[in-house]
Amino acid sequence: MTRRTRADFENLFEAPGGPKYCWCMAWRHSSREHVENDEKKRMMMASIEAGTPVGILAELDGKTVGWCSVAPRQTYRKLSPQQDDAETDIWSIVCFYVPRALRGGGLAAALLDAAVDHAFAEGARTVEAYPVDQASPSYTFMGFRDMFAARGFHEIGMAGSRRHMMRLER
Repeated sequence: MTRRTRADFENLFEAPGGPKYCWCMAWRHSSREHVENDEKKRMMMASIEAGTPVGILAELDGKTVGWCSVAPRQTYRKLSPQQDDAETDIWSIVCFYVPRALRGGGLAAALLDAAVDHAFAEGARTVEAYPVDQASPSYTFMGFRDMFAARGFHEIGMAGSRRHMMRLER
């Protein structure tokens, strides 16, 4: 995600059914707890403009069709109670967005593969994620545990009652 692809990101999030209510700011730093949607968008656009890594987009037939938030862990707020901020070179994957019409077709898995490759290409030593079990009633936007396990992620603990902490090192 760069300044060049910012318009594609905006169009994806503002499309019918898109996550314009969050602008992928749920896990990012904010100076206050409750932030209005337009302020979330402004904050995300400022991060992109500043060159802060925020995530990757998926394209299909020249159209932007998906999103994965993958960035250095320090660009997010605390993601788990046992997070050790002294650890370095960790990138976190915290959410996916795939439009409802495209779900179940492998796009999330392709985004995960691309996110892992992107993080390691950008200097990560470890990629961390916080997926849930398939039957989870919440946090499904963080991905499913089995999808990460199939790619070699191993569990290192829990981040709350539903989110598994999983890591992949290369």
